[in-house]
Amino acid sequence: MSTSRPHREVDVPALVEQARAGRPRALARLISLVEDAHPALPEITAALVPLAGRAHVVGITGSPGVGKSTSTNALIRELRSRGRRVGVLAVDPSSPFTGGALLGDRIRMSDHALDPDVFIRSMASRGHLGGVSWATPQAIRVLDAAGFDVVIVETVGVGQSEVEIAGLADTSVVLLAPGMGDGIQAAKAGILEIGDLFVVNKADRDGADSTVRDLRHMISLQERQAHDERADGEHGSGGSDEPPHEAAAPRRWRPRVLKTVASAGTGVADVAVSLDEHLAWLTGSGTLAQRRTRRAAHEIETIALHGVRRRLAALTGGGSVAALATEVVAGSTDPYAAAEALLARLVGPASPPAHPDADPS
Repeated sequence: MSTSRPHREVDVPALVEQARAGRPRALARLISLVEDAHPALPEITAALVPLAGRAHVVGITGSPGVGKSTSTNALIRELRSRGRRVGVLAVDPSSPFTGGALLGDRIRMSDHALDPDVFIRSMASRGHLGGVSWATPQAIRVLDAAGFDVVIVETVGVGQSEVEIAGLADTSVVLLAPGMGDGIQAAKAGILEIGDLFVVNKADRDGADSTVRDLRHMISLQERQAHDERADGEHGSGGSDEPPHEAAAPRRWRPRVLKTVASAGTGVADVAVSLDEHLAWLTGSGTLAQRRTRRAAHEIETIALHGVRRRLAALTGGGSVAALATEVVAGSTDPYAAAEALLARLVGPASPPAHPDADPS
């Protein structure tokens, strides 16, 4: 969070209106304000929320070397051919597609520099190796409110970032390549649980078919295990007396496994079709609303925790963290009591825990 320069006044209504009109400078300015946690951020967010909620948010992750930059570029081109406005947020410090914030944007824009319906922005990971910046959800909202049909969030796959991207995206795309052991790694890292589409890029190389076969086999095993667990649960509870809803969407989405050669554009149209199919399933099954509610809850918690940390840092005197830490080391108090003292200064003393059977009213 930047504190080295004074904040300039921001005309939020004018800036939002310019962003809605598709002006790149306004979009870039809004995202910069988000990244810097400008004092106007609450006002900006309040102005954007009523305008957002229409974009399809697509998360793309993959290990270095799978051709993520080329794949993202090819997908942008394919989506544009279908008349979609596309925004991209790149949170990937290791990718040549990103480079640095300034250089990366110029490299990325080279293929789409003259297209007013494409906006690409590199974002700092804020110290997370390939991780998703805390500002990313709010940057997504900027592009969503500006009228982009698809917002792509790209990050490097290093473990935690795949889970983070799944929490932000409506659809999670995992890129893999033959001969990299990605199929086995996917199973080990739990990537199968968060991927909606698995794309084996560089499919003209040896081993592509076996990678696809392995992935499909592992997905089938996972589905069988999930089915058995559901069956056990239903048997244990005696089943449900509720009649099935005839018009209900399928209960589960079967992850697609696709092959592409992104450098040649081969197979990219299939990826675009699968993205549309997944969005239709999300909407019809009610899963889209569930995912977005979870995303909003996580964002609320994140903002609240930032506020708590900021207020903790502002505490001075005998109740500060440093003073309490000194008391813990001296043995005059313990960490739990010190933490309660901090919380009491922030929000008041804790209430005694309620009895499990107590009436909440």
